[in-house]
Amino acid sequence: MRDVQAIIFDLDDTLWEVGPVIVRAEHAMLAFLADRYPRVLERHTLDSMRDVRARMAIEHPAKRHDFTWLRRESLRLHALEAGYTEALADEAFDVFYRARNEVTLYDDVLPALQRLHARFRLFAVSNGNADLAVIGLAGYFEHALAARDAGMLKPDPRIFALLLERAGLGPERVLHVGDDVVADVEGARRAGVTPVWLNRHGKDWPAAGAPPPLAVRTLVELADLLA
Repeated sequence: MRDVQAIIFDLDDTLWEVGPVIVRAEHAMLAFLADRYPRVLERHTLDSMRDVRARMAIEHPAKRHDFTWLRRESLRLHALEAGYTEALADEAFDVFYRARNEVTLYDDVLPALQRLHARFRLFAVSNGNADLAVIGLAGYFEHALAARDAGMLKPDPRIFALLLERAGLGPERVLHVGDDVVADVEGARRAGVTPVWLNRHGKDWPAAGAPPPLAVRTLVELADLLA
C-alpha cells in the first residue's frame, strides 16, 4: 500500500446513489415533454421510451457505450414520430441532464476525497455520463474518463489502459475503487490494476469469482488504510 501513487474512482453508486437520480431526471424530462411536446406522451410512456433506447443499443452496438447518444437519438425519434422538430431532443435532454447531475453525495465522500487528494493523484472512470464539473467535484480529480469518450464500457480493460496511458502511469501502483463486482473489480483486475471493492451494504462476495485483495465499507475507511 505504501507504493500506491494514484487512485481511480467509479462514480455512480460509488460517490452517490444513482438510481433515484435517474428516476428524478427522467420524470423532470417527462414533465417538460408534457408541457412543451405533449404529442410524444400520447405515443409513449416512460417504460416504452426506455424500451426504445434498449432497442437502439442492440441495433447500434458501436454506440451501446454512449448513454448520451442513445438518449438524444431516441428523443429525436420520438420528435419525428410525433411531428415535432429535432430541437425537442436537445431541449428535453438538457432538462434530463441538469437533473442527472443533481446528486447527493454519500456522507463519506468529501472528507475522504479531501484527505486522498492531498496525497495521491485521483482519477475517475465511469460508464455513466455524470459531469464532475457540474456536480462540483472536478477539482479533486486530475482526469475523468467516461465510456462515451473511451469507446467502450467497463469491465473492458482497455478503458483502464486508456486512462493510465493518458496519466502516464503503470497499473502496478494504482488502485481502482468501485461498487460493481464485474465492471469495477473484475474490470480493474483484467487491466492489472488493484481493485478495491466498495461494499457499502455489507454484501457477501459472489462465490463465482475470487474476492478482491481489499474491500471497504466507506471511502473514509480507505483513507484510513492508506494513511
